Amino acid sequence: MSSSTAVPGQSPIAETAPQSLCALEPRVPADRLVAEMVPPPRFDAVRFDTYVPDPNQPSQTEAVKVLAEFAGGLGGAHASGAGKRKWFSKKPAPPTGPRGVYLDGGYGVGKTHLLASLWHATPAAPSLKAFGTFVELTNLVGALGFQQTVQTLSGHRLLCIDEFELDDPGDTVLVSSLLSRLVEAGVALAATSNTLPGKLGEGRFASADFLREIQGLSSHFRPLRIDGEDYRHRGLPEAPPPYSDEQVTRAAYATPGAALDDFPGLLDHLARVHPSRYGALTDGITAVCLTDVQPVPDQSTALRLVVLADRLYDREVPVLASGLPFDRLFSDEMLNGGYRKKYFRAISRLTALARDAKGLVAQ
Repeated sequence: MSSSTAVPGQSPIAETAPQSLCALEPRVPADRLVAEMVPPPRFDAVRFDTYVPDPNQPSQTEAVKVLAEFAGGLGGAHASGAGKRKWFSKKPAPPTGPRGVYLDGGYGVGKTHLLASLWHATPAAPSLKAFGTFVELTNLVGALGFQQTVQTLSGHRLLCIDEFELDDPGDTVLVSSLLSRLVEAGVALAATSNTLPGKLGEGRFASADFLREIQGLSSHFRPLRIDGEDYRHRGLPEAPPPYSDEQVTRAAYATPGAALDDFPGLLDHLARVHPSRYGALTDGITAVCLTDVQPVPDQSTALRLVVLADRLYDREVPVLASGLPFDRLFSDEMLNGGYRKKYFRAISRLTALARDAKGLVAQ
């Protein structure tokens, strides 16, 4: 619907009224959760040869080599022997040793680029490969149930898990059991994280009480360290400072498909929408325009914002904002706590999206 809107301090503008994320409450069927387990749009075209290693970080070049070899080893029949079982053949022995690779490194060193490249390079039909964040994997179990999830993923050749982090004991037991079942079925694993597998859960809960599960998870992976600085800031200008409310509002009205919300209201709305639906929340949104960005009030709200930032980044949705700059979203206590790596990732990604939004503002 078109409307003529007077922006304070500006002449009236006549554009299509922007949407509001706060007005959306998407419902996501379980079959969509499975079908969407592919690399997000930002990583559709990435390949090993489009990854540009930092010449000062030899671990990046080594990671490309190791992952390319790993992908090549996943060709042929399913690792469990499916498709070549003969009439009198014995049941295949369970795999021994790590059945996966675990990319450990800081923010913005290209771990997701490499993980998506591995997915693309693995010689199997897309229906035999799954790619999703850790949150999306646990949401899939919630939607399908544990047994159905095992059955659905057991025929896959590869499961890629991005942003592997354990936030509570329930996730630890759930994922430990799930991955053990999938490895027994012959599924290869690949994961990214900012935390070594043996250190998952530290600072978040009494991880020592779940040491066996964490060690079990660790045994499935060969850690592959990737060093380097955040490529999103490498050789790029600093993020633009926040704009005025008037500039953000005008840009929202002038940008077809944009959403316009005040930041505190959006945070309240995120509490009413399950994080598994944050991707669907952004369907068809070309830009997110936010007014009155303020410090995030508490940890639960902060963790929801991290998930939204990940989904916006995956979908390359620029973010234009007024109020505080994104590096002041989280308190010092949050940035020094158990979830600090999540918060720094969110700051890094929102900063990149803020850069992408500069062109939305009339000069």
